[in-house]
Amino acid sequence: MDDPSISAAWRTDSGLVRSHNEDFVAVYEPDDPDDRRRHGYLYIVADGVGGADAGEVASQYASEQTRHHYLAGAGRTDWGARLIDAMQGANTDLRRLAAERNDSRRMATTMVAAVIQDGHAYVGNVGDSRAYQYREGWLEQISRDQSLVARLLEEGALTAEEAANYPYKNVILYSIGSEKRPPIDLYEIAMEPGDLLILCSDGLTRHVEDSEIADAVGRQLPEAAAAALVDLARQRGGEDNITVAIIQHGPHPSELPEQPTQPITVPRVAVVQPAPQPVAVEQPRGLWGLTAALTVVMVVLIFLLWFVIQQATAI
Repeated sequence: MDDPSISAAWRTDSGLVRSHNEDFVAVYEPDDPDDRRRHGYLYIVADGVGGADAGEVASQYASEQTRHHYLAGAGRTDWGARLIDAMQGANTDLRRLAAERNDSRRMATTMVAAVIQDGHAYVGNVGDSRAYQYREGWLEQISRDQSLVARLLEEGALTAEEAANYPYKNVILYSIGSEKRPPIDLYEIAMEPGDLLILCSDGLTRHVEDSEIADAVGRQLPEAAAAALVDLARQRGGEDNITVAIIQHGPHPSELPEQPTQPITVPRVAVVQPAPQPVAVEQPRGLWGLTAALTVVMVVLIFLLWFVIQQATAI
């Protein structure tokens, strides 16, 4: 089954503080039905790190190599695994490029990428760029931030209020180019007609609330919504590079009959990373005595039951 029409728009901006733009967008939109069946639609947003030109090179090179490896996998229909393999291939390529440059500066990039095929979106994410899904008035964050502050929030070490002012909230845990094989999260979600998929760098989300993203994409077509969101982030300081891509699946939500809003179904999440090693859990010392006592009681009860049965048999 072919997807309904896909339309998309994207916008990237250096912001008001940075002198250069380390964000990059790469896209593959098929020209004909045969290419659509072989590849689907591919959208990539990357946010480079490394300073000077290293971040710019990293985001563009990794995005283009991801697209190259993905398209080279024509014939594979395991769309999610194909996307993750392409991102890992780009990781290897970027590390090789950094070694050839003999540059002491770190060359790495966050990346969130999505393949749209047969009514599903397959999203790969490493770092703290994000993917959202919009449906019938609801905006749901699909990806999980791979950042220090997100980890501390998950573990309960920080409250939401503390996280907002945490001095190291820009520290990311993993990225393309940072290690031999970074853990890349894979998410598969169903896409219904009227759904929107939003990919963005943290330069947008540090200034714009989720509710404001939902309002913009729900009221405006992708081109206008992308421009409005970037402008809003700039109005609030534009402290980082700002990038957003909006992918529309079928008609725009505003063109559909009005329906009661309902939450988006929680997406299935598969974390693509080495399997954790089993950990031996030491039993608390206080339980050993209780276990021993219960064992003795059980033995005594069994003996008494056997004795009663023997007496009954003798009678």
